[in-house]
Amino acid sequence: MTKLILIVEDEPRNLTLLRDLLQVSGYKTIEATDGEQGVELAKSNKPDLILMDVQMPKMDGLEATRILKADANTKNIPIICITSSAMKGDREKIIQAGCDDYMSKPVDINEVLNKVAEMLETGK
Repeated sequence: MTKLILIVEDEPRNLTLLRDLLQVSGYKTIEATDGEQGVELAKSNKPDLILMDVQMPKMDGLEATRILKADANTKNIPIICITSSAMKGDREKIIQAGCDDYMSKPVDINEVLNKVAEMLETGK
C-alpha cells in the first residue's frame, strides 16, 4: 500500500523538490503552503508522515505541530521538521514542540529518503 506524505512548505522550489523526490520514490503526496492548511489537511487526510517547514505564513510549523500532537486523531502521525534554523538550541526547541525528528536546509536528498523510510518503518 502506498504511503501518504503531507508536505507543509511555503517555498515553491523546496515544495517541488520534496514532492518530486517522494513521488519518484513511490510515495503519494499532498501539499500545504502554510501551517493552517497543513493542520487542516493532516486532520482530513490522516497522512502516514508529515514533512513540516518551520517558518511559514499564517501559522508556523512548530505551532502546527503542537496542534496536531495535542489532537487524539493526529498525535501519532510522525512529523519530521525541515528547517533553515540550525542554530544551537533549535533542535531542542523543535523536539519540544512535538516533532519526531528534524533536518536542516538545504536538504540532502539521500537523507530525506532515509529518514522518511526509517520514520515510516519505526513510527519514530
